[in-house]
Amino acid sequence: MRNCNFKAILLIMVLMTVLISIPGLAQDKYGGTLVFGRGGDSVNLDPINATDGESFKVTLQVYDTLVQHKPGTTEVIPALARKWDVSDDGKTWTFYLREDAYFHDGNPVNAEAVKWNFDRWRLEDNPYHKGGSFAYYPYIFQGFPGVIKEVNVVDDYTVKFILNEPQAPFLRNLAIVAFGIASPEAVEKWGEDYFKHPVGSGPFKFVEWRKDDRIILEANEDYWNGRPYLDKVILRSIPDSSARYMELQAGAIDMMNQVNPENVKSIQDNEELKLLIRPSMNVAYLAMNFAFEPFDNVKIRRAFSHAINKQELIDAFYVDLAEPAKLPLPPSVWAYNDKIKDYEYNPEKAKELLAEAGYPDGFEFDLYYMPVPRPYMPKPKLIAQTLQYYLSQVGIKANLVTYDWSTYLDKLSNKEAETFIIGWIGDNGDPDNFLFPLLDKTNSENNYKSEELHKVLVAAQTELNTEKRKELYYKAQEIIHEDAPFVPLVHSTDPLALKNKVMNYIPNPTITETFHKVWLQNK
Repeated sequence: MRNCNFKAILLIMVLMTVLISIPGLAQDKYGGTLVFGRGGDSVNLDPINATDGESFKVTLQVYDTLVQHKPGTTEVIPALARKWDVSDDGKTWTFYLREDAYFHDGNPVNAEAVKWNFDRWRLEDNPYHKGGSFAYYPYIFQGFPGVIKEVNVVDDYTVKFILNEPQAPFLRNLAIVAFGIASPEAVEKWGEDYFKHPVGSGPFKFVEWRKDDRIILEANEDYWNGRPYLDKVILRSIPDSSARYMELQAGAIDMMNQVNPENVKSIQDNEELKLLIRPSMNVAYLAMNFAFEPFDNVKIRRAFSHAINKQELIDAFYVDLAEPAKLPLPPSVWAYNDKIKDYEYNPEKAKELLAEAGYPDGFEFDLYYMPVPRPYMPKPKLIAQTLQYYLSQVGIKANLVTYDWSTYLDKLSNKEAETFIIGWIGDNGDPDNFLFPLLDKTNSENNYKSEELHKVLVAAQTELNTEKRKELYYKAQEIIHEDAPFVPLVHSTDPLALKNKVMNYIPNPTITETFHKVWLQNK
């Protein structure tokens, strides 16, 4: 028996040695640094004061939200809240927090911390309501304090939200990366400079920000959902897509987004690389500011729609990785109204509308374009030049203007641009998340203020019946199409290129990259 046991133990030890040596097993996943090449730098690492995807790429690693999206989807799953209840009238939400989550400074993530964050965001007289415009909060919760009437601590790990009225996408909204829970102690310590010293409870800790170069993160060894496999993540800012691709080929970075469409084939043919396509949930658009004449005239706005050849834009700059947009809502989002017919490309019709509006000889204006590529617009300068050409063909002269990314966003937020190209990437898969932030009278960056649309959008937010909500969103899209506040250009799919060694990366439709479970093979 002793010999038998010894042989069995010896066999088990041999098998364990063999298994440990097999790449991909848990023991072999830990360690290494992932270098991610991206098109621009972050603007603000305090998520509630960020509005851009490059900031959110970082904050999602550093912060947790009450609930989160299942990787690769917009399905809501537990995060800091392990479960929740909602009252029959949809106005009371109770969240039961996990008790093993800690901020990176060692403080517990408890009900008091959650209340502290929401009170900071929603109450304009809160002493820590500073450091930015808190733009996402009024976008999503209808102003300050908005739909959230009270946030109450029930006990150490139970927090209750009382709403003024039901909000159908409330749970989905809480998963938006902008609502990452920050350490109250850190915010109080750093004040208006907190955006440079982020402290959350997420899988990675902030280490360093070298402006316009890189942001360095390190693994949170005590993360409640398990230590990340990676030791470090470095997010490098490389604005030129071709330069990013060269660095990927040279091995200086491990993965990149916003791949030039013309590079897709060479990536597919490269045995050292792999290509992933992000699920589409975005829109790129050309907006016209109603505060500037003649853009307050609907005939002018419709003339712009008829002057632009969207399919040619796609053929030139997106290859097969986009489709023409006729609405701000993409087809991938439920409640998309496919019955609406787009304004067809028709320069002669555009000229007729210009003449009817009193501008038979056209006019001159400024067109702002982004200085950095985005998933919905890989080559913004070239696209702006193409739009400039299309408009010139109907007698309209566009003067192209740009600024650095942070300044560009500020100017749009301050509604300074006559016209501008930009886009929106869905945060949670709900139609409200496109239509209300972009076009409601309380939010629009182009001074579009439709009382009729506002009533429909608010009604859709408070309606808990999905079919009735869909009818309301159909109506909202009809109003938007008639008013033509901007020209929807394309819905794109964002290609990503990775080294073969990058394992278990799942692209999210929200573009908020998740690196917690990513690991490197053969480090």
